[in-house]
Amino acid sequence: MKYVVIVSTLFVIGSLAGWVIELFFRRFVSQKKWMNPGFLTGPYLPIYGFGVTVLYAVSNIPLGIDNNAVDIIVRVLIIGVGMTLIEFLAGLIFIKGMGVKLWDYSDRKGNIMGIICPSFSLAWLLVGSAYYFFLNPIIVQGITWLSENLIYTFFIGGVIGAMTVDFAYSVHLATKLKEFKEYRAVRFEEFKKAFKEKIRKIRNADKGENK
Repeated sequence: MKYVVIVSTLFVIGSLAGWVIELFFRRFVSQKKWMNPGFLTGPYLPIYGFGVTVLYAVSNIPLGIDNNAVDIIVRVLIIGVGMTLIEFLAGLIFIKGMGVKLWDYSDRKGNIMGIICPSFSLAWLLVGSAYYFFLNPIIVQGITWLSENLIYTFFIGGVIGAMTVDFAYSVHLATKLKEFKEYRAVRFEEFKKAFKEKIRKIRNADKGENK
């Protein structure tokens, strides 16, 4: 039970931190404006939650390598591959499943399907390595202490529950939107605009029927 609480907490922390990072990245680097960077309604990005969970696993699971230097190198490489794989699978699921591009690296060199590219894979490698060397011992110690508190266990369970409901709701909306437009992969920003326009039309239609 303790490890379930630890992993759940890491997932929530990663999701929240990722949302904040993307919020400022889109404001000052990519979109140049304030906007909700997530697919969900709430302030969290589950892909970062999965990323932090993977980092925790890679940082703490014994690899059976006696040479300490080799052990570190292997872990860092696994971190780089693991983070890139998560990004690729998440992007592929949304593009193929819902026709939405949450991000697009099509303009970057060496990209694959616009989902992953060498420059961002390197960035994830560096971020993951920073977690492994500096944050993992502190975070694990603090969360282990929290996991022994029963009230905290209920709290983190409630947060996970809210995120699950939010995810189900957002997927439902995305599925509904596909019924009203030609199925094709669109940028996340275009998806939001199309969804808002559809909601506006539905509301206007309802007003017309009520007159």
